[in-house]
Amino acid sequence: MSIFKKLPSSQKIYVAGHRGMVGSALVRALQARGSENLILRTHRELDLCEQAAVRSFFEEEKPDIVIVAAARVGGIHANATYPAEFIHENLASAHNVIHEAYRHGVKRLLFLGSSCIYPREAPQPMKEEHLLTGPLESTNEAYAVAKIAGLKLCQFYRQQYGVLFHSAMPTNLYGPGDNYHPENSHVLPALLRRFYEAVQTKAPSVTLWGTGKSRREFLHVDDLASALLIILEMKNPPDWINAGSGTDVTIRELAELIAKVTGFQGELVWDTTRPDGTPRKLMDSSKLLAAGWRPKFSLEAGIRNAYEDLLETLKNETLREC
Repeated sequence: MSIFKKLPSSQKIYVAGHRGMVGSALVRALQARGSENLILRTHRELDLCEQAAVRSFFEEEKPDIVIVAAARVGGIHANATYPAEFIHENLASAHNVIHEAYRHGVKRLLFLGSSCIYPREAPQPMKEEHLLTGPLESTNEAYAVAKIAGLKLCQFYRQQYGVLFHSAMPTNLYGPGDNYHPENSHVLPALLRRFYEAVQTKAPSVTLWGTGKSRREFLHVDDLASALLIILEMKNPPDWINAGSGTDVTIRELAELIAKVTGFQGELVWDTTRPDGTPRKLMDSSKLLAAGWRPKFSLEAGIRNAYEDLLETLKNETLREC
């Protein structure tokens, strides 16, 4: 008996956060598979932190499926600078969407967590059962606590009410539609922009945070979108399931690869007074791999694709910086 059930193309699917990197990739993937009834709202049209607005939205639209890709995200600097915003906005939006989805009879909800919510010293590679087994990384604790609350909301609503609410745990993501803010973005898009600007200005060196020894796993956002469609078709998915490439690199190796892709030939300078963050974050994605999913992008091919997108957005003056 198959563990999958194909989603009818006529079902009403609400993608929360459809303008973000993950949400826009999901919309592309859903449209490519023939989904005919996508419900989309910008932040201006629907503030997920406002419970009354979220309740009215669900009363009006009555979606069959909800995918929660909306979140306030950022790198070490952003998390350290705005912890109150990170915990409040992510807690409020998760609570409002999940609870109103339950109240209005949503058939299925998929909530997106993150690999950074696993304990700082979790065994490597990290398995789903390692969640909440140790202290969190202090540099992103506010975000992690909010995301863990969202996962637990889904788990306990499913346990108590029998609703099919479940979660996916993506690793570090990158690709078209990424945030390229020089201080508040994640490491890969931040480095892409920094090396691009260094090439344009003919800078002799680029200064990078930390020692370069910490290790990170990366997944192209279009590969995540294909994984999420498989998870959405599982008849009885786990409460949460990891979604990662299965390989990691040091930040130094990442920087050297981005220098290669962008054509930067100067010196890499490491500012060891700055934090490295979690020493290593590699996920065990064996459950997803057992379902037949495989990523299509190698890291270098994915970075080249992301760099092409960066150049295109700069050319069109549509660069995302928030």
